[in-house]
Amino acid sequence: VQLQASGGGLVQPGGSLRLSCAASGFMISVVAMGWFRQAPEKQRDLVASISTTGITYYGESEKGRFTITRDNAKNMVYLEMNSLKPEDTAVYYCNAVSASGRPAYTSWGQGTQVTVSS
Repeated sequence: VQLQASGGGLVQPGGSLRLSCAASGFMISVVAMGWFRQAPEKQRDLVASISTTGITYYGESEKGRFTITRDNAKNMVYLEMNSLKPEDTAVYYCNAVSASGRPAYTSWGQGTQVTVSS
C-alpha cells in the first residue's frame, strides 16, 4: 500500500488549496477514504472522509470550507480547501478509513505540508 499526498504549500489566510492523494496497492473504490492532518505536537486527526457511496463527513471546523471528492477510475482522492485559517496549518495525509473513523493502513506516506500564514 502506498499513499502519496501532494498539493500543499504556503497560502495566506482566506486562500485556497487543492490536495491530491494517489493510492496504489489497493482499489479505493471498495473502501472509505479520508484526509487526516497533524499539527506540531498534536495528534493526527481525521478532517474529512468519503464513503464508497459518496457520503461525506467533515470535522466541525472544516464544514463549509473543505470538500472531499474521489475519482475511483484514477484511484485518487482530493481535498479542496477554501477560506483557509492559520489553524489549518499542518501536515495532511490521506488513508483509507475504517467504520470507526480510524485509519485503515499503517502506511501513511510523507504527507503534504500546508502552511497558512500572512
